Amino acid sequence: MAQLFCEDITLGYEGIPVTEHLSFSVQAGDYLYIVGENGSGKSTLMKTILRLKTPMKGKIETGDGLKPDEIGYLPQQTAVQRDFPASVLEIVRSGCLNRCGLRPFYRREEKQRALDNMERLGIRHLAKRCYRELSGGQQQRVLLARALCATEKMLLLDEPVTGLDPKAQAELYELIGQLNRDGITILMVSHDMEAAVKYASHILHISKTPLFFGTKADYLKSKIGQAFTQEGTV
Repeated sequence: MAQLFCEDITLGYEGIPVTEHLSFSVQAGDYLYIVGENGSGKSTLMKTILRLKTPMKGKIETGDGLKPDEIGYLPQQTAVQRDFPASVLEIVRSGCLNRCGLRPFYRREEKQRALDNMERLGIRHLAKRCYRELSGGQQQRVLLARALCATEKMLLLDEPVTGLDPKAQAELYELIGQLNRDGITILMVSHDMEAAVKYASHILHISKTPLFFGTKADYLKSKIGQAFTQEGTV
């Protein structure tokens, strides 16, 4: 059974459709790149999967033991968020809030979970540092550690390398790739077709209507895939 199943969904703003008749499924361990031109509904799809928005039509369901609140999310950062005056440890621990429910404190296992994920991403030594003082690459690692505190099953990443220098981009891509190899399902919105060709197992290419959904190998053989991978970005 699929971890995530989307059936004939329509997404839009203020009653105006952006993309229609979108159907796809995600299996445990997939690495799905979501590509498309600006305004095609990629970030809206992410928010709809997280139940932050409601589809205009169709349905989205989780399965294979995945609950809707077990999906980690790394959104695009705003300038205000980059200047957030909290410690790295505080931000990473906040990924455990869904586990706390109404409880106003973190249990020992939640505190340890935060430390383990910081170690996993090579930022444990930054625990007491102020988030706003970190480099862009370090900040993304912090937010990725925070997302991992919410899940060991599925991560949704919205343009995670935007604004990073090439070295930081390569390091973050490799970290995300390792998380996928460790068994975490990845859904990533990206314009980087070179990275999609390197890391993706599946590709969803959306526009006003879906242009492609399937394996990377089949995408590279398709006319739409050949057109856009030659250009390098989408």
